[in-house]
Amino acid sequence: MTLSSTPRLPVLLLPFPLILLPTARLTVPISRELAERLQTVLHGSDSGQPVVAAIPLPPPTDSSNTTSLSSPHGIRTAGPVHGTAARVVRLVPVRGLSASVSPRQPYILSLHGLTRIRLAQPLDSDSQVADSLSERPVHYPPADQAPSHEVAAAFKDAALRMLHRLAKDSTHSQRKDDWLRVSVIVEDVPDHRSPWMADVLVAAINCDYTDKLAFLSTVTVEDRLRHATELFIKQTSISEVSHKIANAVDESLSRQQKEYFLRQQLAAIQRELQSLYTTSNAVPAGPPGTPGLKVGGLGSEPDDDEQADADDLADLKKKIEALEAGSEERRVGVREWRRLRRIPQGSVENGVIRTYLEWLTSLPWPSATRSPSANEERIQDSGFLAKARTQLDADHFGLEQIKRRLIEYLAVLRLRSMVAAASQASVSQQPMSQLAAKSAQCPDQNCARKGVKGPILLFVGPPGTGKTSLGQSIAKALGRPFQRISLGGVRDEAEIRGHRRTYVASGPGLIVQALRKAGRIDPVILLDEIDKVGQSNFHGDPAAALLEVLDPEQNHAFNDHYINVPVDLSRVLFICTSNTLDLISAPLLDRCEVVELSGYTYDEKIHIARRYLLPKQLTANGLSESLLVLTDDALLRIATLYTREAGVRGLERALSTVARFKAVEWVNHLDSLACEERSSAVPKGWQSRVEGEDIEKMLGVPRWDGEEREREEKIGVVYGLVVTGLGEGGIMPVESTAVPGTGRLKLTGSLGEVIKESGEIALSWVKSHAFDLGITASKGIDPLKVPDLIDIHLHLPAGAQKKDGPSAGVAMTCALVSLLTGVTTSRDLAMTGEITLRGRVTPVGGIKMKVLGAHRAKVLKIVLPWTNKRDVEREVPFEVRQEMQFYFVQTIDEALEAAFGKGVLGWKRDVMLMEGRL
Repeated sequence: MTLSSTPRLPVLLLPFPLILLPTARLTVPISRELAERLQTVLHGSDSGQPVVAAIPLPPPTDSSNTTSLSSPHGIRTAGPVHGTAARVVRLVPVRGLSASVSPRQPYILSLHGLTRIRLAQPLDSDSQVADSLSERPVHYPPADQAPSHEVAAAFKDAALRMLHRLAKDSTHSQRKDDWLRVSVIVEDVPDHRSPWMADVLVAAINCDYTDKLAFLSTVTVEDRLRHATELFIKQTSISEVSHKIANAVDESLSRQQKEYFLRQQLAAIQRELQSLYTTSNAVPAGPPGTPGLKVGGLGSEPDDDEQADADDLADLKKKIEALEAGSEERRVGVREWRRLRRIPQGSVENGVIRTYLEWLTSLPWPSATRSPSANEERIQDSGFLAKARTQLDADHFGLEQIKRRLIEYLAVLRLRSMVAAASQASVSQQPMSQLAAKSAQCPDQNCARKGVKGPILLFVGPPGTGKTSLGQSIAKALGRPFQRISLGGVRDEAEIRGHRRTYVASGPGLIVQALRKAGRIDPVILLDEIDKVGQSNFHGDPAAALLEVLDPEQNHAFNDHYINVPVDLSRVLFICTSNTLDLISAPLLDRCEVVELSGYTYDEKIHIARRYLLPKQLTANGLSESLLVLTDDALLRIATLYTREAGVRGLERALSTVARFKAVEWVNHLDSLACEERSSAVPKGWQSRVEGEDIEKMLGVPRWDGEEREREEKIGVVYGLVVTGLGEGGIMPVESTAVPGTGRLKLTGSLGEVIKESGEIALSWVKSHAFDLGITASKGIDPLKVPDLIDIHLHLPAGAQKKDGPSAGVAMTCALVSLLTGVTTSRDLAMTGEITLRGRVTPVGGIKMKVLGAHRAKVLKIVLPWTNKRDVEREVPFEVRQEMQFYFVQTIDEALEAAFGKGVLGWKRDVMLMEGRL
């Protein structure tokens, strides 16, 4: 027997004052006869849990009547009509009758209310109805319609007030927590589920029988919600009045008792304090009022924790109130605060909301924070740019291109600040401010509040060139807080955007964490090693998440999944660092302003070692400047023979080794002296000066000294310029040899497709010009097959390193020409450039890094494409250009003449092909 297919239901009468509402459960004792009839109904049901019509009986007219279902006496002639369709959940006999169970009712029946019903005809006064379970036709109410929003809102408000009052009046903590949990459910319940919630709450509270019966008889949804609202308001009022009366009675009756109890406690405390002071053998106690002894009783740690917790909540409330009225962050903060006050303190959700509010209120919101006035005065100072330039020069040597770009940004920042100050001032403008106001007009009246959008700078260069420390210098020059975020190995998108609050132990991303630590809306944030961000995986794509962070047009409303409130990043100065551009995605690279750091020359390294590295190592190793003096020759030997790199980290490690070596000597020297001689600053016999010849004793065999000796003039070997994967420049030999074979070209050295094609183009050009170069006796002869059948093996050493790129064509051509003609090139010459089949030399990139790498390798002559001449003049330092000789070539013929010397190859043609130039 199911609910959807039963127009007739067995009628079960519920004695007064029992009543069953939908969604509620009721357990009643029944007689044996009624239990047998129910078992018959159970056996005839298809589902095993039949549905009956539970009809509540009105109050009896005779007070002597019992309330048993088996006693039908006292039933009014006008029988009830409304009831509840209930499912029989359980019917069990009572084992071992207790005092609360009547012997005439040895069975327990459990019912679960499903929905309201109405009998087709009222029950008559037949005395057999209660025990016979006779089936009667019933009518089901129409499907519940969604109530109006106003009625549902009034119902929720009354229900929440009643639940809060019940929770406040509850003496048991568990009961209080239950009411608070129900209030959270009521707040989140949708409007169309409000009638169901009304049935649940009315069944749960203690109200009059007549009120519950009237509520059960209400059919329409809105009337039911209005009736429930009236019941809740009535229940709340009764509870408030009862609580007020009980408090008044307790205060009037127990005032004397409380006073007597407190006086007894005070007397006991005074006796204990007196015995503590009069004890002579005990540890002396401090006078009253000293820490650790409080008059009136000793402090309790749980009480202190509770007070601290209350202070934290009060402080949290003040921070929420300090947020700008009407802002998104304040609206979210107020909403979460209200949820926090309704949720029990010991629940998990309480801690989650409290942690969220602490994060929300600790962020530097534009509406609640302003840049300090001292910082504004610093920017408007006439010597601001000069001081910033001095700061950058004091922290870093060289790097003129980067310093120029930063000075440009600072100039714009100062100009915008002056314009904002001039627009806000009403009288007596300063002359310089007037000039600034005339030079630029700010169309936005809130330009002072919005500030200047920070640029997205990307420092690209080899390790150890000062990319990270440069960001610290920029923050120091601007007077802003500095935060560094290491992106190396970050593989989860949530590390950038934060975890959603639905996850356990969720939290904001690295960007929001940096803002909280900085405490300012305009800090300098360094995104270190951005090229080492993890690739896209099942955790998301961190590089894609950085697109919004580094886009000046979008980061004014950055969305962190945890905070879930737009965060303004437009005034943050982002600085990214990378060793290479190859591993950065194109969309991310497009949002950054690339600034290259190619490396330092030997002169720059010596200056850096003098000004920064050596004093740092002396301090770290406990030495003074008078105990260790390095000559220029010693520094030059360290830089050239032990630390040939683009940066200065290896140089700093070498200087640290030298300082530790001298520290050991200094300690041994002190131990060997007499006590009276130790007081002098520099004792006699101490050698503080370190010469160039002393370096090998401290650092060992030179690491790079053998390379110069191994570099020799040999047939088929030339030196090309390369850039490593870390951005460092250097030289690499291109070796070639002829072996017996079938006239093929063999390329080795972990070469890529592009560099292999360069080798094939070089061989094709040499074959087509073999007669002109004097390799063959006549035209049209393959030099690899006549006079002998040979193969050419072209090899680039360091096979463990992958090599690719369009810049080895000139070096491969010269190597093949040297192999087939027997003419060698100079050991102090290196070259770079790509070639075409027409014999043209095309430009290449990375000129500065390649030239500096050749300079570190003590190469004196360099062959470069003609188009790269302006790159050398603009990027290569002047002192490097003075020490090296450059050959700028347009064709392979000119490259061969520069590599082997004029007239060495002995061209057989008298007229050279000249191309017109515009």
